[in-house]
Amino acid sequence: MKLIRSTKCSLKFTTKSKLNEISTILFEYGKVVNIFIQYFWLNPDKASKVLLLKDIVNIPETWLSARLRKVAAREAIDMVMATKERWKNNPKKMVMPVHKGHGMYVSCTIADLVPSKQTKEFDAWLHIASIGNKMIMDLPIKYHKHFNKYNTIGKRLNSYIITKNYVQFSFEIITLPKREGKLAIGVDTGINALASLNNGNQYGKDIKGCIERVKRCKQKSNGYYVAERALKQRIDEIAKEIIIKENPDLIVVERLKNMGHKTKVKRLLTKNIRRSIGTWNWKYWLKRLEAQCEINRVSFRSVAPYYTSTTCPVCGQSDRGNRNGEIFLCQNCGHTDNADINAGKNILNRFLTGPYGVRYKNLTNVQDCAISN
Repeated sequence: MKLIRSTKCSLKFTTKSKLNEISTILFEYGKVVNIFIQYFWLNPDKASKVLLLKDIVNIPETWLSARLRKVAAREAIDMVMATKERWKNNPKKMVMPVHKGHGMYVSCTIADLVPSKQTKEFDAWLHIASIGNKMIMDLPIKYHKHFNKYNTIGKRLNSYIITKNYVQFSFEIITLPKREGKLAIGVDTGINALASLNNGNQYGKDIKGCIERVKRCKQKSNGYYVAERALKQRIDEIAKEIIIKENPDLIVVERLKNMGHKTKVKRLLTKNIRRSIGTWNWKYWLKRLEAQCEINRVSFRSVAPYYTSTTCPVCGQSDRGNRNGEIFLCQNCGHTDNADINAGKNILNRFLTGPYGVRYKNLTNVQDCAISN
């Protein structure tokens, strides 16, 4: 199985003059991409990378080189096709995309990573040529732990994303087949505990403090970004912790969606809760957990989230009165448990009893563990 992973190396060591040149290039690159977007939007039959011949590449009047214009045209095609694919079932909401000039994709025909031999301060130089206006630049790159990890277990691809703040590198990692199922766990996502498992373990009980720290900061302030980075770092640590300590073969989560601060389900969630959900970013959490599963050959599945926190895993009765805050007490059979852990049991049971859980039904003690206590 092939995985594509990326990491970012900061450009904080780059001189101010080079950063100004990068900003100039990105601004012009964004303008060119938007010209191509408008062209392909109005001429969908031309939106093919195979048809990127000279007459199309030369449409924008710009000082960028032909190579970079061709890269811009390819990115424009990708943006147009992605927008149309996303809104194909609701064309009324389809709007022409806009490139904001924050970054550009370059391949080995434009940029090349060259090891640094003259200085020990940097590990490599990103040599960029064929930009236009006879511009050539070398950006200092300092490797870090994350880069070295991917560089050891994977193969670095010769394509880069350049912004005014960092360069993003991509790696192709080949992993072995998924593990044969022996241990499956259900994970409920929450605010008081980020991950509550069906076996009674809870991870990330301190996540609420990280969320409150972000909420106290003025948005887009320096303190806000520091708190947000700390929150994401803690989420990364929890995802790794679950894989290491539980050593599962299968993780089942809720298929969460439409839970941001603009959600229409206002009668179910208060404004403060909706803002908290948007702050700790459940999408980021699930993506990080899934990424850890892929690296460690763990299967990752999701189920519908309805009634997982109000259903009794023992008798099957679902009633909103079963849950009172963090306490679950079944009104029918009297079964009691932590509400989030109870939801984790229901999440796992829902998968095991569904059409895709057949291959896991013969796992030893999985169902017993799911409905224990």
